[in-house]
Amino acid sequence: MSTNSPNLSKAQRREAARAQALALKKKQEAADRRARLITMSVLGVVVVALLAVVAFLFIRDHRENAANAVDDIALSEVQNVPSAARADGGIPVAADRSAGGAPTDGVPEVGIYFDYMCPICGQFEDLNKDTLEGFLADGTANVVMFPVSILDRVSQGTAYSTRAASAAAWVADQAPANFLDFHEALFANEPEEQTAGHTDAEIADLARGAGVPDLVADAIASGEARRTFGQWVFSATNAATANSALVNPQSGGFGTPTITIDGERWDGNWTDPTALPQAVADATP
Repeated sequence: MSTNSPNLSKAQRREAARAQALALKKKQEAADRRARLITMSVLGVVVVALLAVVAFLFIRDHRENAANAVDDIALSEVQNVPSAARADGGIPVAADRSAGGAPTDGVPEVGIYFDYMCPICGQFEDLNKDTLEGFLADGTANVVMFPVSILDRVSQGTAYSTRAASAAAWVADQAPANFLDFHEALFANEPEEQTAGHTDAEIADLARGAGVPDLVADAIASGEARRTFGQWVFSATNAATANSALVNPQSGGFGTPTITIDGERWDGNWTDPTALPQAVADATP
């Protein structure tokens, strides 16, 4: 009944107005309840979705961390070892630039311990790359690479040194003909310290650019290279840092680059392009 009806008394109109107001109030309250229910339902769906994402990330990270976990074991106890690697953690390079080649008899051996995030190692590589390649090409000396990971702490938690060294080990094992080219590509594109370094996918792209087959590079991108050889890198690094013969007499500890000639630490001036060739010549029988 309309509150404006002329047949209603004043009291009846007031009562009708109150009834109408109460009906509108109840209608509004019902609408508010529906809105709250819809909001709570939407929030519930969002919360469930967020919990699902968090759970997925937790499980994924847990599995990844478990897969990449390493044990404090001796290098001799490591199960997955690159086929091209020696028992001491070195990867010999043949005259054709491949990993694991037979050494040349009767010539000195030059060993290089390096970290792929070490800027001084990058300088050594830049200044001595041609010299090392010359040793291989003319048989002047055997060259053995020792990838280590002492600088994971300066890659913002991404363990770049370990990932890069594992990738190098993977290429040495799976595509040995491309090892030295990939090694040189890693240093030519070396990231700075205190950065995250390259992602696994970017390392894989560097491998492809160095001629590594796609299937081999894909395993670097997926993290398989690290899962396979991360323990080897860890144990080889520990072996190097614990070797008293490699200790820098100035710092009292192991550092990179460390150069050896026939297994003995060489502290010559490698910034002089003639120094290492002369040291090899002096060591030649």
